Amino acid sequence: MKKPTVLLSAALLAAGVLAAAALYGPELVAGYRFMDALDRHYARYEANGGAWPQAQDACTLCHGVRGQPANGQYPALAGQPVAYIQAQLQAFAHGTRHSPQMEPLAATLSEARIQALAEYFARQAPQIVDTPEADEALRARGQASVAARGCTACHGAQLSGSPVGPRIAGQGQAYLLEQLIAFKQGHRTDPSGAMNATASLLAQDEMQALAHYLAGLAPAVR
Repeated sequence: MKKPTVLLSAALLAAGVLAAAALYGPELVAGYRFMDALDRHYARYEANGGAWPQAQDACTLCHGVRGQPANGQYPALAGQPVAYIQAQLQAFAHGTRHSPQMEPLAATLSEARIQALAEYFARQAPQIVDTPEADEALRARGQASVAARGCTACHGAQLSGSPVGPRIAGQGQAYLLEQLIAFKQGHRTDPSGAMNATASLLAQDEMQALAHYLAGLAPAVR
C-alpha cells in the first residue's frame, strides 16, 4: 500500500519542481547571465589594468572610463603619448602646471605610479569626446589654420600625438578652446615655448575655429 503513496509524493515533487522552474526559471537564467557578464567584465578590467582597485579608477570621475570623458570640458587621456602624460603629471606634482584638482593628486604619485598611469592611458583606444554642431565654414577655417600654423609638426600628421606633442584630435571643444586661451594669456606654459608663441598670434575667432575643427577630427588608433 506504500507504493502508490510514494509515487504520488514523487509526482507532487516533480510537479512542484516544474512549477518552480516555470515561475522562477527566467529570473534564474537572467541571474546566471548577469553573473557571467560580470565575470567577463572583470576579466577584461584586470587584463587591461591589473587587479582591483586600480590607480586609474580615481581618474574616472573627470576623465571618464579608460580616459575617455563624457564631458567636453575635461581632457581625454586615452591614446595620449606616454611621455606627454608623464610630463603633465610631473608638472602638476612640481607646481609648474596649475590645477586645484590635479596638483594635490599628482603630488601623491610616485614616479613608478606616474609611469604606470601613463602607460595605461596611452594604450586605451581614443574616440571623439563630443562632436561639434555642423558648421562647414568654421570647420574649413580651422583646417586651414592647422595647416598655416604647422600644428602637425608637434602633434603628428593626424594630430593624434607624437613624441613631442599631445593628441589634440577628438578632444572636447570646450577644453581645446580653454587651453588655447590659457597659452595665449600665459596661464599655461609650454617648456619649448612653441605653444605660447603660436597662441599669441591667434585671434579669438581663429581659436574658436581651431577648437571646432579639432574636436570633430577622429583620432588615429595606434
